[in-house]
Amino acid sequence: MLSIKNLSVSIAGKQILDDISFDFKPGTIYALMGPNGSGKSTLASAIMGHPDLSLSRASKILIAKKPARRGRNIKNLSPDKRAKLGIFLSFQTPLALPGVTVFELLRLTLEKTTDPVTLHGQVKKYAKELHIKDELLKRSLNDGFSGGEKKKLEALQAVLLAPRFALFDEIDTGVDVDALKTIARFLKKHLPKRTTLVFITHSTRLLRSIRPHEVLVIKHGRLVKTGKGALAKRIEAKGFAGIE
Repeated sequence: MLSIKNLSVSIAGKQILDDISFDFKPGTIYALMGPNGSGKSTLASAIMGHPDLSLSRASKILIAKKPARRGRNIKNLSPDKRAKLGIFLSFQTPLALPGVTVFELLRLTLEKTTDPVTLHGQVKKYAKELHIKDELLKRSLNDGFSGGEKKKLEALQAVLLAPRFALFDEIDTGVDVDALKTIARFLKKHLPKRTTLVFITHSTRLLRSIRPHEVLVIKHGRLVKTGKGALAKRIEAKGFAGIE
């Protein structure tokens, strides 16, 4: 389980998040919503440990192996150490890595747990399921890829890494309806059942594909509302106006 306590975040002296506390449960799907500029991506970056962000002294980010146990505060851990604890964050705009294929990246990441032959077979299998062309697997990662192709490869990497806590930052951006359904179905099918999934979006289009258990709304850097299906329908009908 991952919990955030009294999380206040600033960047270059400007406060972005103000005193957010929430407990994320294992095996639960969350939709993190809010208007553009509300602080959704900043929250994800704070959890992942972005070095440009400054957290207040009272802020805590706790991760526990079991819900009943007291969590370890990872506030001062570097992003790579957080990743090793099972935290994953997809890129809102995935960067190109010239000269590095997706297989080479995953081989380096998983070299201690998966042999190259097995990994190659898994990458090919999942790529076929996501309708990723073979030629893209041989090219530099994200170099000249479409928005949908980039987001599919983010999903493929997430499944092979099998994180405990996965954040997907606007995985619906630049993705058509069919591709979005494919990605959502793929993640639900292959990620471990105990993985916590957090989908960040300002659009209600994604909700129909992921069907979250709970919806969180951030406005002006504060967590202002949580709810279930009724809240999602209210946002779809009326937007974020009136949600405080």
